[in-house]
Amino acid sequence: MYVIGTAGHVDHGKSTLVEALTGIDPDRLAEEKERGMTIDLGFAWMQLPNGNEVSIIDVPGHERFVNNMLAGVGGVDLAMLVVAADESVMPQTREHLAILDLLQIRRGLVAITKKDVVDEDWLELVAADVEDVLKGTSLEGSPIVSVSALTGDGLPELVTVIERILDSTAQKRDLGRPRLPIDRSFTISGFGTVVTGTLIDGNLEVGEEMELVVSGHTARIRGLQTHRQKVEVAVPGTRVAANLSGVSHDQVDRGEVLAAPGWLRASTAIDVHLRIIPDAPHAVRHNMFVTVHTGSAEGIARLRLLDKARAEPGETTWAQLKFDKPMAAVKGDYFVIRSNQATLGGGDIVAPHARRHRRMHEPTLERLSVMEKGSDRDILLKTLELSEPSEFQALINRANLQPATAKTELEAMAAEGLVVVLGRRAVGRGVSIFSGSGWASVTAKAKSFLASYHGQHPLRKGASREELRSRLGMSAQIFTDVLARMEETGEIAEEGALVRLPSHTPQPTKAQVGETEAYLRRLDSEPFSPPTDSPIDGELLSLLVDQGKVVRVSDSVVFSASAHTQMVEKISAYIREQGEITVADVRDLLGTSRKYALALMDDLDHRRITRRVGDARILR
Repeated sequence: MYVIGTAGHVDHGKSTLVEALTGIDPDRLAEEKERGMTIDLGFAWMQLPNGNEVSIIDVPGHERFVNNMLAGVGGVDLAMLVVAADESVMPQTREHLAILDLLQIRRGLVAITKKDVVDEDWLELVAADVEDVLKGTSLEGSPIVSVSALTGDGLPELVTVIERILDSTAQKRDLGRPRLPIDRSFTISGFGTVVTGTLIDGNLEVGEEMELVVSGHTARIRGLQTHRQKVEVAVPGTRVAANLSGVSHDQVDRGEVLAAPGWLRASTAIDVHLRIIPDAPHAVRHNMFVTVHTGSAEGIARLRLLDKARAEPGETTWAQLKFDKPMAAVKGDYFVIRSNQATLGGGDIVAPHARRHRRMHEPTLERLSVMEKGSDRDILLKTLELSEPSEFQALINRANLQPATAKTELEAMAAEGLVVVLGRRAVGRGVSIFSGSGWASVTAKAKSFLASYHGQHPLRKGASREELRSRLGMSAQIFTDVLARMEETGEIAEEGALVRLPSHTPQPTKAQVGETEAYLRRLDSEPFSPPTDSPIDGELLSLLVDQGKVVRVSDSVVFSASAHTQMVEKISAYIREQGEITVADVRDLLGTSRKYALALMDDLDHRRITRRVGDARILR
């Protein structure tokens, strides 16, 4: 299944030619039929002699409707540039050709229409004119066929040329990520919302739940049609009509994208390699506003030039487009920019989720160059460096690579230390990945924080996991995987909820040792009723707790470890004998006051040694 898109000046016979080829009038609007001029996209289809089916998108030729032309021409396999024999190359011919060139549509042909109204000599002059205008574009050298839609002269030859070109055209690649840029949305009584578009990647299946990427709405596919024939599965490269449930047609605008849930996110900024067409009416300037077209979408964006202040006609430049509203884009997609109803340029999208960059910054320009034309390995690494750690599926989505290719490259890179794979270690869905430099930065930051923490709190066993996670700014899952890897490599040590450097042990000074020894003697002097006006420093007390020399049962009550053990044994024995114990019983059993007995029993409840039942406690 292939898609052909027409292009050319208004009134050069595109729609008439499509109807002559297919028997279908692509003009569907009453206004189009009244005016005899295509205003919006029209669709038709035909079967070639070899059995292959093709869809044809008929686009408007009038300069006022170039935006509609751009909405339909982006996903075509073959461009059919239409030139009327009685007028030859006209302004919209050149603009449409420039657009095809910017979109890198490399397979095409030229149909010179209305051959019945001119003589052969004139046809040769028009053909020569066309050959000249094709030079230097992606359609240079394309076959030229003269036809008459009225008499049928040349139509068989045109069909033969179409068939020959498509025979050598590769099918749309399938990365398993269905994506349908929507160019029409309407409602049919009894069916509900219907959207149409050219399926770019992956299959669509009846019953699947899908996502409208820009709006965030979810919808289920109730039915699919291709060329008005019901299908259960639509494949890449086909014109598709999808009947959706769960969303009304007025919630779906042209430019929306129907995609499998989760893999594609709308963007507000993209990095691009921009080429200004030689016929542009003026230069483009840094920070100017332009209209951007990509896929079937159209939006306003601020143009930020990254390597110069202005780009003249014929020049190329690295740039960033900052949209006024989110648009769905994928690395490798093509785009066009226009201003004041004139096409200025276009190119390819290098990074679909761009951060703000320093201008005239060589490392940034070098990274963009690698991401555009580097090897799969280079693209993966540069994409990863822009947003790490990255989950495997998210990474290959941003890099726009085949999963198997990315998996092989990442495994080799992990073996060489160029990337670090966390979690299950085997590269695949769900694992998180750092670049080698990114991992080094994370570990250095973690160790630096712990070293500083140990310096500020030399008597503490370590910092809390949560405090370190907050400093690293990571999600809980990523942080758990990071700590596991760092502990395995001996860079940190975990003890319960605390994290420390392996070399760290609390080291009190000689004076502090003397202070703790004196404090322990005070506790032992009245083991079951120790003094609560503790003169010891809080850090020293925490150290004694960590060392297991004392047990803190409340903010003010601290027992020596030996006294606490004795009390627990006495209380446990009492309960086993009597069945339960009250706070008053504890007070009398230990010969202490209610303050100590109450604090102790509350703590034993907390430690799940005892359980309160009414006013008494029993053993758990």
